[in-house]
Amino acid sequence: MPDRIRLLVRRLGVMMTHQPQHLSDAQCAPILQQFRRQSPLVHCMTNDVVQTLTANVLLALNASPAMVIDAEEAAQFSALADALLINVGTLTHDRKQAMQAAVLAANQAGTPWTLDPVAVGALTLRTAFCKQLLAQSPAVVRGNASEILALAQQAEGGRGVDSLHSAEAALQAAQQLAKAFDTCVVVTGEVDYVTDGQRTWAITGGSPLMTRVVGTGCALSAVVAAFACLPGDRLINIACACRVMALAGEKAAQDADGPGSFAPAFLDALWTLEAPDETH
Repeated sequence: MPDRIRLLVRRLGVMMTHQPQHLSDAQCAPILQQFRRQSPLVHCMTNDVVQTLTANVLLALNASPAMVIDAEEAAQFSALADALLINVGTLTHDRKQAMQAAVLAANQAGTPWTLDPVAVGALTLRTAFCKQLLAQSPAVVRGNASEILALAQQAEGGRGVDSLHSAEAALQAAQQLAKAFDTCVVVTGEVDYVTDGQRTWAITGGSPLMTRVVGTGCALSAVVAAFACLPGDRLINIACACRVMALAGEKAAQDADGPGSFAPAFLDALWTLEAPDETH
C-alpha cells in the first residue's frame, strides 16, 4: 500500500474513532438504577447563586449533597465524599484556597473530582486558576463551548457564563483537551458531547426552558460529578448523567408554563424519572 494511502487510512481511522455515538435510553437505565441504589455523597464547592438548586437536584436523584467551603473542613470532607465538584462561578481568594485544598485531599484519597470552569476566558483570575486545576487530574471537565475553547486556548471566553459558540464548534477542542489531560470532557449546548479523546457520545434532548432557570448547567456539573464516581465505564456513566438531565428537562417542559413553573417541575421530573422495571 503506498505511503500516501496508508497515511490517509490512518487519518480516516482516527476521524472515525472520534465521530460521536448516540447514547440510548436502554444504556442509561441500569446506570440510573445503580446510581439511586448507591446514593453517592457529593461534595459541592459551587457558586453562591446555585447552591439550593444543585442540592435539590442531587436529592431528587437520591444522591446526598454537601456544601462545605471552609479550607480546613473542605480538605477533610473531600477525602470522605464519593465525589467532589469544583465550580468557580463566584470565585474569591479564600474560596480558591479552599478549592485547592479540597482537590489536593481528593487526589490523595482517590476521590474523583469535576471541574466546572464558569466564565473561563472572560475573566483572568478564574482563567489562570482553572488552568492550574486542569493540571491536577480532574476526572471530568464540564463547560459550555466557549469555556472549553478557552481552556484549550482556541478562543476567548463567552459573555460571562453564556456561550458564544455551539457545542459542535468546540467538539474537536474537547477531544484534544481530554486526550492531553487524560480526562473526560463534557461540552454542553443544544447537543451535549461527552468525550475522553478517543470515544465521543452525543446526547440530545432537554428544553430551551433549561437555559431560563439559573443554575441548571451548574446542577448538571454536580450530577456529572456524582455519576463519575460510579463503577464501570466512566465515560458512559457521565453521558448517562447528561441524558438523565435532558429527559427530566423534556418532561418538565410539558407541564410548565414558563421558567417559574419549570424549576419545580424539573425537580419532580428527576424524582419520578423511571428506568425500565424501576419503581420509586
